[in-house]
Amino acid sequence: MAGRFHHVTLGMTIFLKISPGARFMLLSALGFALMAACVKAVSLRGIPVLEIVAARALVSLAISYIDVKRRGVYLWGQHKRLLIARGVVGALALMCVYFAVSTLPLAEAALLQFTYPAFTALLALIWLKERVQLATAVCIALSLVGLGLMVSPGLSLPGQAQLPAISVIAALLGAFGSAVAYVLVRRLGPHEDSSVIIFYFPLIALPVSVLLLGEDFVMPDPVALGLLLLVGIFTQVGQVGLTKAMAVEAAGKATAYSYVQVIFSALLGLVWFAEVPTLWTLLGGALIMAGALVNALWKR
Repeated sequence: MAGRFHHVTLGMTIFLKISPGARFMLLSALGFALMAACVKAVSLRGIPVLEIVAARALVSLAISYIDVKRRGVYLWGQHKRLLIARGVVGALALMCVYFAVSTLPLAEAALLQFTYPAFTALLALIWLKERVQLATAVCIALSLVGLGLMVSPGLSLPGQAQLPAISVIAALLGAFGSAVAYVLVRRLGPHEDSSVIIFYFPLIALPVSVLLLGEDFVMPDPVALGLLLLVGIFTQVGQVGLTKAMAVEAAGKATAYSYVQVIFSALLGLVWFAEVPTLWTLLGGALIMAGALVNALWKR
């Protein structure tokens, strides 16, 4: 017991010694990892992915609306087409991400999601005419090699199951959608309040998910209802932590800490769902993480 208390105390001491921005980003990473774990847990109780998306959107819509009103900004913004596009892309990406989380081990789902920096760089080159830096090129190359190691059928070891192709595709579509949404936010950033940009996401996601859900609604039992509520709460924790981290820390340094989410997801998958990452997941994931960190930390 004393040894365990010593480890907890040591961990808290280290946590308090790092910068405030890093602490907020670690809190954000933990929030998003717990959100993903709750999504997986509630899906295992028979709740459809679209219903989970709708529940999260409902909670986020209420919180976002209150935030916009509190800030006293114009609710509907000035660039409505881009705002609606951001909402639609974000909603579709979230559906893909939740499907991947519900059908893949948590570590693999988190790793595939972190291919989004490579997609973002390519989209920024095409749409925003941003030059691809050497660090970004390294990120793209390492991400592609890592992805190949994770999903290549010829590399499976005896007794290891292959990742479902449809789930891998959904995860990559979610990462691509996240990149598109990120580029849209960068276009909107100088012209729209951040609260309005955030508000449009659940505003679009809620009706779209309810419409696609149709008659497949499943009445959640008390445990599932609690997990759905936690999905919304942990999402808010992740978003608040991310926003505060970006406000007090350099973007590259703060973003680097966000990749701790993969470690949190792997630990939650192991403890909560008895998921053990394969050798190729570890190797491929290390390359994807290395590429993302190079892109975030390289001095340009």
